[in-house]
Amino acid sequence: MSFAAAYGLPATVVRPFNTFGPRQSARAVIPAIIAQLLGGVDQLQLGALHPTRDFTFVSDTVAGFIAALQSTEGVGKVANLGTGHEVTIQQTARLIMEIIGREVPIIGAEERMRPQASEVERLCADNALAKAWWGWSPKLAGELGLREGLARTVSWFGDTKNLAMYRTMRYVT
Repeated sequence: MSFAAAYGLPATVVRPFNTFGPRQSARAVIPAIIAQLLGGVDQLQLGALHPTRDFTFVSDTVAGFIAALQSTEGVGKVANLGTGHEVTIQQTARLIMEIIGREVPIIGAEERMRPQASEVERLCADNALAKAWWGWSPKLAGELGLREGLARTVSWFGDTKNLAMYRTMRYVT
């Protein structure tokens, strides 16, 4: 914002919350869960299970950026793109297991834990400004929206040529 102010450029800060979907990096939790489950692991290895996240499907995030670009409302300000719905990592893993139809024990593996005091315990977007300024709201919101987005993501990963791009038997750091 300081660069924009110094040079008189119209700028808006858009803050996406936990975007997920097809082609996402294996370092993110949702692809890590899906790849492990589709890869046939006997136990799901994750880090901390209790933190919450506001998972936003990629098409909703993209629509938010486009809405921001097409509007002069919000110039010089900051707005969040998220669903306003938070879910724990453990709940997310269980939901993905339901979608895939495969249940395995979930392990909070020590090597996957973040360093002491570095874990963000709770992320949940207040998207009121994006709604007010740009008329944006996520199409896949709430528990049903999360389930739909996860189902689309699982479907993409379920294609063997897509899954082959991921390490299914170990966590990527």
